[in-house]
Amino acid sequence: MDLYLLLVTVSATIFTLLCSTIFFIVYGKFRVQENKIIASSSPPSPKSSLPRNWTPDVFPSFHGADVRKSFLSHFLKECRSKAISLFIDNEITRGEYIGPELKKAIQGSRIAIVLLSKRYASSSWCLDELVEIMKCKEELGQTVIPVFYKVDPTDVKKQAGEFGKVFKETCKGKRNEVIVKWSLALAKVATLAGYHSKNWDNEAKMVEDVATEVAKKLFNSTPSRDFDEFIGMEAHMNKISRVLRTDLDEVRMIGIWGPAGIGKTTIARCLFNQLSDTFQYSVFMMNVKTMYTPPVCSDDYTVKLHLQQKLLSQLTNQKEEDLKISHLGVAQERLKDKKVLVVLDNVDRLVQLEAMAKKTGWFGNGSRIIITTQDRKILKAHGITDIYKVDFPSDREAIQMFCMYAFGQKSPEDGFEMLVWQVTRLAGRLPLGLRVMGSYFRGMSKEEWENTLPGLRMCLDGEIESILMFSYNALSHENKDLFLHIACFFNYGWIEKVVEHLSKRFSDVRQQLNVLAEKSLIFLEIGRVSMHDMLVQLGGNIVRKQPTEPGQRQFLVDKREICEVLADGSAGSRSVIGIKFYGNKINVSERAFEGMSNLQFLRIRQERDGEGDTFHLFGGPSYLSRQLRLLDWKYFPMTCLHCIPNPELLVELIMFCSKLEKLWEGTKLLSNLKWVRLRDSKNLKDVSSLSTATSLQELDLTGCSSLVKLPYSIGNATNLQFLSLRSCSSLVELPSSIGNAIRNLEVLDFFDCSSLEEVPSSIGNATNLKHLNFSRCSSLVELPASIGNLHKLESLNLKKCCKLEVLPVNINLKSLRELDLADCSLMKSFPEISTNIEYLDLTGTAIKQVPSSIRLWPRLEKLHLSYNENLKEFPHVLDIMTDLFMSNTEIQEISPWIKRISRLRRLVLNGCKELLSLPQLPISLSELDAEDCESLERLDCSFLNQKIALNFANCFKLNKEARDIIIQTSTSYKGTVLPGKEMPNYFNYQANGGSLVMKLNERPSPSSVRWRACILLDCKDEVEAAKGQMLFVRQWIKQNSLDDVPCSPIMHILYRPLREHLYIFEFEANVTSNKLFFEFGVIRDTWMIKECGVHYLNTG
Repeated sequence: MDLYLLLVTVSATIFTLLCSTIFFIVYGKFRVQENKIIASSSPPSPKSSLPRNWTPDVFPSFHGADVRKSFLSHFLKECRSKAISLFIDNEITRGEYIGPELKKAIQGSRIAIVLLSKRYASSSWCLDELVEIMKCKEELGQTVIPVFYKVDPTDVKKQAGEFGKVFKETCKGKRNEVIVKWSLALAKVATLAGYHSKNWDNEAKMVEDVATEVAKKLFNSTPSRDFDEFIGMEAHMNKISRVLRTDLDEVRMIGIWGPAGIGKTTIARCLFNQLSDTFQYSVFMMNVKTMYTPPVCSDDYTVKLHLQQKLLSQLTNQKEEDLKISHLGVAQERLKDKKVLVVLDNVDRLVQLEAMAKKTGWFGNGSRIIITTQDRKILKAHGITDIYKVDFPSDREAIQMFCMYAFGQKSPEDGFEMLVWQVTRLAGRLPLGLRVMGSYFRGMSKEEWENTLPGLRMCLDGEIESILMFSYNALSHENKDLFLHIACFFNYGWIEKVVEHLSKRFSDVRQQLNVLAEKSLIFLEIGRVSMHDMLVQLGGNIVRKQPTEPGQRQFLVDKREICEVLADGSAGSRSVIGIKFYGNKINVSERAFEGMSNLQFLRIRQERDGEGDTFHLFGGPSYLSRQLRLLDWKYFPMTCLHCIPNPELLVELIMFCSKLEKLWEGTKLLSNLKWVRLRDSKNLKDVSSLSTATSLQELDLTGCSSLVKLPYSIGNATNLQFLSLRSCSSLVELPSSIGNAIRNLEVLDFFDCSSLEEVPSSIGNATNLKHLNFSRCSSLVELPASIGNLHKLESLNLKKCCKLEVLPVNINLKSLRELDLADCSLMKSFPEISTNIEYLDLTGTAIKQVPSSIRLWPRLEKLHLSYNENLKEFPHVLDIMTDLFMSNTEIQEISPWIKRISRLRRLVLNGCKELLSLPQLPISLSELDAEDCESLERLDCSFLNQKIALNFANCFKLNKEARDIIIQTSTSYKGTVLPGKEMPNYFNYQANGGSLVMKLNERPSPSSVRWRACILLDCKDEVEAAKGQMLFVRQWIKQNSLDDVPCSPIMHILYRPLREHLYIFEFEANVTSNKLFFEFGVIRDTWMIKECGVHYLNTG
């Protein structure tokens, strides 16, 4: 016996020593490397107060004598209070040229402030600084903010007035090339959005506003350090960069593939944070698989529309309801010339990719589409070959990951080395398991670790489910209950709502949510509670394994079991507190909910296959529990909520697309009701039942097109934070009491309330309002003067308010940035309601004069106007106008002064039937629409812009010279349209029908090759031809053994297809053969391509 014990003891000792040796081999190497990193990163002692590599946040360029004791001193003080560092060159000796130290300071600053004062141009030093600053803006993307301090921006731009005299004095004796550089820099800086001292009565307020904008820009441009401590992330970034190839200008789709919990989303998020600033538009679509569950046995079209709409709304930062799309070509049309970064996270169906990223040709050059998924088949089916497989971390990385969550550092604390080795060996190498297990041990003493280990060895086998189950079992009874509530019902819910719904069941919901978050069982991010898919699955499995019949369980989440329980009137019991059904048809017994007296949460999200009802109720209505707190029922089939006779505890009511006509008969006690969403309940006429909902925070009545009025009692909802009456097309008036309800609102939306005639003066109570939309309120006659109280208002949209004649006078909306008055046809007076406007649309109004004060608006970037001859009298307007509309006027010629509109981007002439010729147009022009200019013959101009969209549809009198100019002009993505019955000779490869063969004299180089193509259309159906509905044209190229070559773009949109017209567009592709097969096709059976032609433009 003694010998046996001795052998056991020796064996155990040897095993322990072996484990220790292995651990210290792994851990020791890491520790040595870590120490080396720490040692090498220790900075040397600085010789001065600033580190050698210090660069300032802001570089101010100024003339000291003008501003040092006034604006600048106050600005320095304000910046110090906001922790903004500025470069001040007090210690630099000024010479004839700025030296390398100053250039380095300019180049290293993230923002340059140019203080343009009266004698700024007297200093060649200042002018050289400005040249360097504008160079950094163009080459490095540096932010430049001009401040016009007691000088006129126009004088700076044109070097005129007193400023010009000073500048000319400085230029004496200087080389011509230096003078030109200075002049160009002044002209450029004067066109930037900035600050003009004339717009501020109080200089201190101006200083504060400038410093605040600088602080905001610095805050928004600060690089993320969120992922610096993620183990192995640098290695992942290095490996995936070989697949991403951001150095190439092509469009790439990249898959990130691996099992659940391995870190795909974290890697994608890190990539997104690193790269998003280098793209025009970027979006991270989190957990795509939860966005939409497609209906069974229906086609995918509706699903795709919904997903594409979500993508576009998030990518362009627009509300989803503002961006309704009617077809699946919209994404390509909007994005094909834009460089975008799109991350589609957790994709689990091919339809999701087909909706949001069907082809690389949908996106502009240089775009990157990153998809994370557990299913490699989806990536292959979509033709994605660039796939990054996420491997399990190494043993060393697994130890580091575990330690980060257990100790808050990459290495074990002293004395815990062997314990860490044993736990990580048991937990396996899946990052999710290491995170959950590390969080479990955090804060425990060594003794507690040692006491826990025996139980851990008994239940862990390295499988993730046993790891997660161990963490679940370690929770208190109450925290287990909360875990199941989130897994089964509230995943991805707003934290505020989850807390409110569960406040009666749990004593301190927020604290308990924090406990679950600390244990890595949930995430509390961007205001939501979220849980990893594997933990959600664990929660569902725990509920399903409860040793009872489905109707006796706490939650019903399985679709089949829910259908069985609700069809059987006696199956439910008071144990059921939550039911979540996502699916198609469901049959409900009249007594289905009778036994569920404790039901608190009911979510039925039906999807329709066509217009038929998917809900079938046997017998009369089944009453719901008086304990009900949340009811979410899409396509609710009844006209009134008789089924909830006692809604006292109801907190949230969601009824999308319901058949409701009213909520309840009579008055109900609704003191707990906070959130009501009745969107697209088109039969709803009466919401007076909400009179007792004094706690109401959200009321969404979007699309309730039968609603005629709001009850006066809406004024009782003094806690309201969101109200949408969008598309309530029958709404005639608003009660005066609404002013009591909207005090806290930031957005108020009356879009398409086409019957709304007046707005009560109490709207002025909404002093927190930022966005106010009355677009398409075609019956609205006037706005009350009280809107002058809306000092935080940033955008006011009055588009197509065709009965609106004037805006209130003597008001100053200081925060207003956007004002849209397009098609307010009775509006005659220029709206002087703010000088800080950035975007102003006056097209389709009767406004004839624009005051000269507009040139002092420091932020104005876009000005849209309709044509009138008075414009030539306003040179200040010609300097800033961007869009000019001359539609349906009787002019015969356009005055030559139009070329003085230096920033003009878009010129619309459609329907000018008497117009004979076009003069030289500004080189800034990027779009010209001259459709239906029936008399147009001559173009006394050439289009100098390399990429311009030209529409000369129905301009049948164009002479040969004009046609040649149009045909040979390089087109933008919108292409060129002009009349024509046969293919022009310019297109030297031609054919009847939609296909042709091109033989080049030599094999193209591997770089991209560009072509200009032309097609003639014909239509089989006269009725279809007259409709002029949008048409999609695709082109294909085949080479060698008929291999398809991807083209960019892959498709073109003809907004109004016409017979006897030429449609010209450009595309490019990487080809290697000198024999190419081109094929063009239209996506509609009634239209066909009669002729096609291609002109080879050589390399792109």
